[in-house]
Amino acid sequence: MTVNKGPSPEQGEFVRPLTRCQIDDRMQELGELYMNTSARQVRASDASGQGRSAVFRRRLAGHMRRPGFELLVAETAGPSGATGLTACAYGFPVRGDRPWWEDTDGYLSESLLRVAAVGGLFVIADILVERRVRIRDQGREWNLARRLQKRLLSDHAAAIGVTMVDRDHADMLEALLSWGWRCLPADTRQASPLAPGRLLVLR
Repeated sequence: MTVNKGPSPEQGEFVRPLTRCQIDDRMQELGELYMNTSARQVRASDASGQGRSAVFRRRLAGHMRRPGFELLVAETAGPSGATGLTACAYGFPVRGDRPWWEDTDGYLSESLLRVAAVGGLFVIADILVERRVRIRDQGREWNLARRLQKRLLSDHAAAIGVTMVDRDHADMLEALLSWGWRCLPADTRQASPLAPGRLLVLR
């Protein structure tokens, strides 16, 4: 007898974009999602969850002004029927002829600059997912983080995605690598192992 295992839990989560107005309306909720899902380490100078949430919301508000910005959320219905956020990811396209992202233009290789010049480069600035997504079924195409990043790239017909991760955030780096991201090739212009961040690419 064939047993129908049904869809994966991640496939039951509905992924959709939010408009800028919807993001404004749900900014507090997005800040709470950041606090609940962020794998980033808490620095001593910013130990409070509310402080981290405020920093995230300010960063998000600044990124929203970028042309082509898109934010996706994953939602699921609870027992009462009300939907709640379970994840989000957002980013924006970049070109080689304009200021890049968080002063990281020194990390771009010549090959990526050429891709940016023709509009094929897309920054994925944040992927916020629960810990279970970071540690279970990371290589499956229906993994929620993979679904979010793939949707962002396909919505913008981008050839390559890029993201930055702090070198001291080993858990997030490990998760990104498990979702298909790769460290920048050796032709990077800033290859110093002492640089505070690391640029990853997704093709």
